[in-house]
Amino acid sequence: MHKTIAGEKRKALKAEALELARDAKAAMRASKTLPEARKKACILEGQADSLQAEAEALKKAARLEDLSVWVMERAKTTKKGKKTYGYWMASWREGDRVRNVHLGSCAKMDQDVAMQKARKMKAEVLGISV
Repeated sequence: MHKTIAGEKRKALKAEALELARDAKAAMRASKTLPEARKKACILEGQADSLQAEAEALKKAARLEDLSVWVMERAKTTKKGKKTYGYWMASWREGDRVRNVHLGSCAKMDQDVAMQKARKMKAEVLGISV
């Protein structure tokens, strides 16, 4: 997966959850001698679980953000000469294959509209509601 904002946030949340889980485990070991350490361990476990759940919720968002929108140029030869046309294309991975999708003419839409259209198409393929 390419680096995306949601993907990087998910990675940071997972790392923080792992660190809290380690601290909770250490507090559980210390609870044999200190009774208040058990409360602290339960609190840390709860925080770790909530961060882990939030990271899992970002998984679909990160997957949706991971797409490329680019311009493909086509040269067409006519009686008058060569004319070059630009088309918006989008690429993303589906399993182990790359899917390339035609979005439309560069003359009819700009990059923002092409990106929105690509996100909508990818969300439909992945079964994610946008």
